[in-house]
Amino acid sequence: MSKDERSEGPEPEEPEEPDEEPDEGVGGGGALGFLAGFALGALLGAGTALLFAPERGAVTRRRLRRRLRDLGADTADRVGELRHRAEREMRRGRRRIARHLPD
Repeated sequence: MSKDERSEGPEPEEPEEPDEEPDEGVGGGGALGFLAGFALGALLGAGTALLFAPERGAVTRRRLRRRLRDLGADTADRVGELRHRAEREMRRGRRRIARHLPD
């Protein structure tokens, strides 16, 4: 049997490579996307609370103001933490790159 006769069968298919990077889905912005979604959810929740509030308007507005202020403070804290982590990782990356560069 010649080499040509042995290779007459179907050739194995090579896996296709994707043309694009995988889709991260809607709002795939990592921590920033999470924070934006969290803030949007908080605002929607606050609006719903206003619609179904059994209390007087002044009391509800005061509560809403307090919750939004707390949410803003919590968000600022979280952004600060994320910024600190990002800066730390940047420093680590720079050190790792510097170790691999010639002097």
